[in-house]
Amino acid sequence: MERPVCKPYQVGIFLFDEVEVLDFAGPFEVFSITETEPGMKGFQVHTVSADGGMIRARNGLQVQPQYSFDQLPRLDLLIIPGGYGAEEIEIYKPEVLNWIRSYAEAGVQIASVCTGALLLAEAGLLDGLRATTHWMDLKRLEEDYPHVEVQSGVKFVDQGWIVTSGGISAGIHMSLHMVGRYHGMEVAKLTAKRMEYDWEPEAE
Repeated sequence: MERPVCKPYQVGIFLFDEVEVLDFAGPFEVFSITETEPGMKGFQVHTVSADGGMIRARNGLQVQPQYSFDQLPRLDLLIIPGGYGAEEIEIYKPEVLNWIRSYAEAGVQIASVCTGALLLAEAGLLDGLRATTHWMDLKRLEEDYPHVEVQSGVKFVDQGWIVTSGGISAGIHMSLHMVGRYHGMEVAKLTAKRMEYDWEPEAE
């Protein structure tokens, strides 16, 4: 009897001008190469910008997203990266905050990297929860959003439906943790090994 083929989970990664490169590229790599069995993808990754247009990431890297907000397929997991563009540009755009809220209201798993947590906090999604961000921005998160229980000295904080991670490379740790949640820690360990990334499961 043939084993049933499991459909890959659908992951969306939000891209915007001045996004930190490794904030999105790290999770993109993790989820893209994850295999539950040889040749069987564990995730399908989609990139999205507000209008579907090309974005200019930090230090000038140009990236062409696959979708606009209106075109993005159904998701199981939405990744919100950070960088200057998150904390100083996107955070002041109501349409972006409303778009993020719509996924929370639909029950979609949400995860942030670095100062992507500030977008989640501004959208009101972190109130009453524990959360973290880049170490340089912990004070801003704590002062600007007093209803958030800010955590320092951790790679990520898992609050169930919403997960936040520290800065830049911490997004890889968080993504491997998420792989473990969806497909088990052995698959996550194999993914880390394939990336030659020094990682072991850890408590948030």
